[in-house]
Amino acid sequence: MYKGYLQGRDTMAGALHFILLLCLHCGSFLLISATSVNVTNTVASDATFTTTSKGLFSAGKINSTQVPTTEVTTGDSKTTTKPPKNTTAGEHLTEEAGKTVEKDVSTKHTEEEEEEEEEGPLELECPPLGLESLKVKDNQLKASSFKRRGLGPHRGRLNIQSGIEDGDIYDGAWCAQYRDKKQWLEVDALRLTRFTGVLLQGRNSIWSWDVVYTYKVQFSNDSLVWKPCMNGTEEAVFEGNQDAETPVLALFNTSTVARYIRINPQTWYENGTQGDICLRAEVLGCTVPDPNNIYPWQTEPAASKDKLDFRHHNYKEMRKLMKSVNEACPDITRIYSIGKSYTGLKLYVMEISDNPGKHELGEPEFRYVAGMHGNEVLGREILLNLMEYMCQEYKRGDQRIVRLIKDTRIHLLPSMNPDGYEMAFKKGSELAGWAFGRYSYEGIDMNHNFADLNSVMWNAIELETDRSKLINHYFPIPEQYTSEDAFVASETRAVINWMQNIPFVLGANLHGGELVVTYPFDMTRDWAPQEHTPTSDESFFRWLATAYASTNQVMSNPDRRPCHNKDFLRYNNIINGAEWHNVPGSMNDFSYLHTNCFEVTVELSCDKFPHASELPIEWENNRESLLVYMEQVHRGIKGVIRDKDTEAGIPDAIIKVDDIDHHIRSVADGDYWRLLNPGEYRVTASAEGYFPSSRTCQVMYDFFPTICDFNLTKMPKQRLKEILAKGGKLPKDLQLRLRQLRLRKLRVTTKVMNQRRAAAAAKRAKKV
Repeated sequence: MYKGYLQGRDTMAGALHFILLLCLHCGSFLLISATSVNVTNTVASDATFTTTSKGLFSAGKINSTQVPTTEVTTGDSKTTTKPPKNTTAGEHLTEEAGKTVEKDVSTKHTEEEEEEEEEGPLELECPPLGLESLKVKDNQLKASSFKRRGLGPHRGRLNIQSGIEDGDIYDGAWCAQYRDKKQWLEVDALRLTRFTGVLLQGRNSIWSWDVVYTYKVQFSNDSLVWKPCMNGTEEAVFEGNQDAETPVLALFNTSTVARYIRINPQTWYENGTQGDICLRAEVLGCTVPDPNNIYPWQTEPAASKDKLDFRHHNYKEMRKLMKSVNEACPDITRIYSIGKSYTGLKLYVMEISDNPGKHELGEPEFRYVAGMHGNEVLGREILLNLMEYMCQEYKRGDQRIVRLIKDTRIHLLPSMNPDGYEMAFKKGSELAGWAFGRYSYEGIDMNHNFADLNSVMWNAIELETDRSKLINHYFPIPEQYTSEDAFVASETRAVINWMQNIPFVLGANLHGGELVVTYPFDMTRDWAPQEHTPTSDESFFRWLATAYASTNQVMSNPDRRPCHNKDFLRYNNIINGAEWHNVPGSMNDFSYLHTNCFEVTVELSCDKFPHASELPIEWENNRESLLVYMEQVHRGIKGVIRDKDTEAGIPDAIIKVDDIDHHIRSVADGDYWRLLNPGEYRVTASAEGYFPSSRTCQVMYDFFPTICDFNLTKMPKQRLKEILAKGGKLPKDLQLRLRQLRLRKLRVTTKVMNQRRAAAAAKRAKKV
């Protein structure tokens, strides 16, 4: 019976194989083969191309609703590609966003551990060459023609963004000078590469709309003789774009090994006589090992020596990784949740400290926040890598990491917008586009969703004539913002509550899509599109931004090219946020005006959603910067504000630095941290019911801050209130002090009365 079963199975398999070959001969766009078939074609000029049947998708648009499940076998490797799961509104969970409470989840998870395995994005056999990430240099891109420099081949990169005006050197695509089918964009991979597909976009522009509808692809080994990409016996024609922003993926029926690849538009949006041939592209390909490179120094070096989990993590995988780090280093880590997203995903935070779960007197609190925009995913992965790295190095005894953990309480929030990330993740790194997944589930841009305290401050300055009555810190949140009807994301409310519960001193907000560090203010004073708008701590914010940018391997490279439409090298890779563009309601401005925390924004990479193969080098680019920036929390002065008599810490005391119009406050135990550049400062501490105290504090270049403690003396009236409230007896010194005050008041009152009597007598004498 078993033998008959095998014979029947073999007969069916042979019939299936024959049918598939027949479909291929007839020009079928889809081939699913049991084995790989290598075909070598020889053309003139000894240009040799190797084509490999891969059983991949058709030459055309690949989308999340039309992807069959295929199994592809290549050599000894086996890749299974599954269709992405379609998500509808009914599948999203909804939960009323209430008040967020810090919850420890180190030991157990309340969410279902046995939930169904989520299907991820389309798995590409070969990674992108790097047009979008700038791994492919400008001199590797050529074109048949181009209209002007700003529309040259170097601008034909996937997701590249144009400037505000057409006609400058930063336009949003490659555009051919002529409108015919002989135009092409050429990519030089520099070495033999197995090309497997192409991604295409239209032109990014506010004023122009140009897309390529269909195109062909050719390959070459010498850029002289070209072989077309075939679809069976005919030259393949690939489907391009119907809109300018959605990336469209075409996977070749047969992968081809070559050095050069050309994209040759066939039809495009003509708009009468005005339409241009314009496109942005990415090329998928696997580098073929060179048999001539037999020595280690001839091969490309490893991207990173750190043994970290370099891949993209969806919500479930992120939670597992955080749990594994906590289990590996339970003495220095703690996982807690600060709230939930709109769909019910928890906002997990990893705390790293020598005493997790507790604020220690004199120890500053630091935070990194990533994933505010769900499709800017590099920050999320870098923070997950940072957790792993600090755990590993602490166990290894790295003194730099040990000191940082013992002297700092570190909080890492890898995903502030998990709903947006899940949407982008299901699309995949190459198909998510520029904005898909950026916003929350409700469509809110969280970087504009915090209370606008800048306008509150500037309005008060304009209306108040008595400047002594103005405040410059701890601005209260407007009532209309805190109401239930306010259009505020549940994630934003959770983060604000987190800020108010933990006395953060320093933080950074990790974004993607550029290479620059921005510092407050992010909002212009008169709602201008761009205007330098400094804070009172401008010099220290520039120090912070420079500390990160100067130690970042890519930002500090003087030969790097601009990402999109602004050359930040001219600004040393740092810029005032409002000078770049106006961002009302930013987290950085809110943090500076409502809390003690100083915060900057770090734009980590030109590519918002880099391919997983690029994560190791991105970690290397940012590892030192992440550590150096954390160490800046120890720059400046710190101390404890105490009651002179009881030596108890005084909360809410105001610390004022002369010539800097921004104060901070002490926290519950009376400790404070004031970030300052090296120099000499006159510092004053004051609190309600106490006499103010001043002293000079010297900030050095050392790693540790200068200690500046203050002992404040209570005013007699305040002491009297406290003693009488407790039913106690007045001490002799206080009784004597009160007697002196009464006598002084009596003398002043008597003097005033005598002056009034004398004035009245003089007035009567004058009348007489």
